[in-house]
Amino acid sequence: MWKPDRTSKKPLYQQIAEYMERRINYGEYPPGSVLPSERKLASQLQVNRSTIVQAYEELRASGLIESRVGFGTRVSGDKWGFTPKHAANWRLYEESGAFLPNIPFIRRIREEIRKNPDIIDFASGELSADLFPNQAFQKLWQEKPYLDHWGYDDPQGYLPLRETLASFLQTYHGIGSTSSSILITSGSQQSLFLITQCLLSAGDAVAIEDPSYCYSLPMFQSAGLRLLRLPVKDDGIQPDDLLSLYRRHRVRMIFLNPNYQNPTGTVLNPAHRMKLLDAAADLGIPIVEDDPFSLTSFDGNAPKPLKAYDTAGNVLYIGSLSKIAASGLRIGWMVAPQSVVHRLADARQQMDFGLSVIPQWIAAQFLGSKTDFEDHVASLRKALLRKRDLLASAMDEYLKGEVDYSLPQGGLNMWCSIHKKVDDFRLLEEGIKRGVIFVPGSVYGSKPGYVRFSFSRPDPESIHKGIRAFAEGLKHC
Repeated sequence: MWKPDRTSKKPLYQQIAEYMERRINYGEYPPGSVLPSERKLASQLQVNRSTIVQAYEELRASGLIESRVGFGTRVSGDKWGFTPKHAANWRLYEESGAFLPNIPFIRRIREEIRKNPDIIDFASGELSADLFPNQAFQKLWQEKPYLDHWGYDDPQGYLPLRETLASFLQTYHGIGSTSSSILITSGSQQSLFLITQCLLSAGDAVAIEDPSYCYSLPMFQSAGLRLLRLPVKDDGIQPDDLLSLYRRHRVRMIFLNPNYQNPTGTVLNPAHRMKLLDAAADLGIPIVEDDPFSLTSFDGNAPKPLKAYDTAGNVLYIGSLSKIAASGLRIGWMVAPQSVVHRLADARQQMDFGLSVIPQWIAAQFLGSKTDFEDHVASLRKALLRKRDLLASAMDEYLKGEVDYSLPQGGLNMWCSIHKKVDDFRLLEEGIKRGVIFVPGSVYGSKPGYVRFSFSRPDPESIHKGIRAFAEGLKHC
């Protein structure tokens, strides 16, 4: 985000006035739109409120903005004597779109992370930069630079990557597939988006875990789907709950994260897996299995995915490199019947004409280099286990008797239950005041009083400091 240059001879208020004038002229703030309050803009730009007062005075003097008690400060509809006759009502357009915005909690969290890079981040479910396999990527690039075609690629994705993935999935997950049954996507969220948009219709009932990462994704509501909840116990969902939901609502599809479930970290009971597959096959209900965390298993022995036991072809299997290598690569995949792959590939091509071939090439080289990949995964597991243990130690030191937690055996998240009644929004704000951020459980559909801490992003030295700050904030709730 832009900040005034404190080394410049130009006064801060004048720099800010010019910056806001540019934003107005570029159309970021159309005529009649409300500007940030003096207090909010001062906080964003890290200056005194009096500086913003001066900047706004400059803009008022030039006729660009106007202020009225009770209405705030707005961009003038008569700037420089010109009254726009057909200024678009952008607010009306923003509120008319079919695709819903992120829920307020998520927007608040992302806004704070963006403007405060020093905050201790237990909210972001991604790896810290030091856990990326940067050296392996650089080595692969140097040893074998990319020399192939730079044009549009196959709508299903880069063929060498799909061929590599077929071998990778068999070796590490016991999943049989071919290059023609694999669709490359930009990550799990794009896979889910394609499924909800292309394979389901408004009004369809779908079953999701409770709590569930899916609950935080507006794409389900944007598609007009009815979300039905399958409670997550200590060993995952109960197949009988699915049967009960189906009898009452005729469920069209099931969305599951069986291994190190997000946010709870639970693992679906092996016996329940087989019973669930049988039930889905009997009822003819597809299962969408999102499996981002299996390879993070701290002992290296994660249960096989549902897809490995899927003899009926009912499971759409989703994976990605985001949680095990680098989120910035934007590489995900889906294993599905060929007809489904072709349908979704056609839809994805209409969206973006296919993914960039370069990250797909890097992913193919990385996954195909067994030594580099396995060395990275072993190092990743060790680092994540250390962070998990540091988080558990901090919880025991600062929150014993106040918060219960489940110790995950893989994944990136720890799910916590707070003993006393709290307001989730106030809890989040108290944490932000003290330099720590996390995700309240209600984001995932749970009742207030739960928190998800992701331990993959903070550096080890800041974990205890972050939980101490959280404990201090909890005392004020």
